Amino acid sequence: MVRNSVRGTVTAVLAAVSVAVTGCTSSAQDDGGKAAPKPRAAAESAMKGGSVGGSGSACALPVTFDLAASWKPEAVQLGEDEALKELARQGPVTLVCEIDAKPAGSIGFLRVWTGDRTDRTPRQVLEAFLADEPNAGKITYTDTEAGTLPATEVGYTVSSELLDGPRKKRAFAVSTPHGPVVVHLGGLDSEEYEEMLPAYELAKRTVRLG
Repeated sequence: MVRNSVRGTVTAVLAAVSVAVTGCTSSAQDDGGKAAPKPRAAAESAMKGGSVGGSGSACALPVTFDLAASWKPEAVQLGEDEALKELARQGPVTLVCEIDAKPAGSIGFLRVWTGDRTDRTPRQVLEAFLADEPNAGKITYTDTEAGTLPATEVGYTVSSELLDGPRKKRAFAVSTPHGPVVVHLGGLDSEEYEEMLPAYELAKRTVRLG
């Protein structure tokens, strides 16, 4: 319970730590009453700026996917610190890569999480991932495809007394021969989330096994 009670602040802490160490579709309305952009339209509006996951890229991953222009990937390296390793774990997966939107003018990240087990479906992985997310609500799962790979996507919100209102988040999961991969989009607030959604959709549309 203690671990879950601080989960809402852990990812932000890890973002700062990792930089220091390494140098479901939804029809929900946003706060302004505007409908969330359709995934395909959003994907087409993101300009490709490279890729991540392959040999020689900033993050070695079981998959590769395209990045939106100016987004900067960086591997999360936690060293031997067992406390940080524990905090970097959510459900069955561990944070291994952060793709920073700040160079593109937004405040948030695409985060990539990986695991070792190969006996869980993408839906089971996301359910376990969300079970370790405090204050998650309005959870919607969708069976879909990421690139040509079978995938499950989840859209949800996170609320807390420290936030002005619920923050939108989204993630998709795929299975690989090396274990599951979760790609997660989170931002400072729901407005930032909407601005970064095209980069997330580009990543999902272009995923392929590494």
